[in-house]
Amino acid sequence: MSGIQLSFDPERLQFNVIHAFLSASYWSPGISEELVRKAFLNSLAIGAYAPSGEQVGCARLVTDRASFAYLADVFVHEAHRGKGLGRAMTMALLTHPEVQTLRRILLATRDAHGVYAGCGFQPIEDPHLFMQIQYPKP
Repeated sequence: MSGIQLSFDPERLQFNVIHAFLSASYWSPGISEELVRKAFLNSLAIGAYAPSGEQVGCARLVTDRASFAYLADVFVHEAHRGKGLGRAMTMALLTHPEVQTLRRILLATRDAHGVYAGCGFQPIEDPHLFMQIQYPKP
């Protein structure tokens, strides 16, 4: 993570960068920049920035800051992967003072189970307890 700076400052979020990544991701293909902006500004978000100031990653917790959160939209640009940045952003969110009373934090991932296991996440013991409503993509 040499020279990479993490920040919770929403003013530093580069929505054009975040949108470009998320709109091409498997979990939110085609998402609008307006929806990305709204989602991040209504969440506890962290950005990762190269020494040049360029945003190279981010993550967010959708949370009531009391008892529940959902970890979402974690990404690291390819050139910065493999250096522990995803884990560092996740741990910074999990240890943030505003979320220390949370009782449950969920996430969904197709391919980064090892990253999240290293942060304390485990498979859901009884997935039959959970249900969802899934709408068509906006």
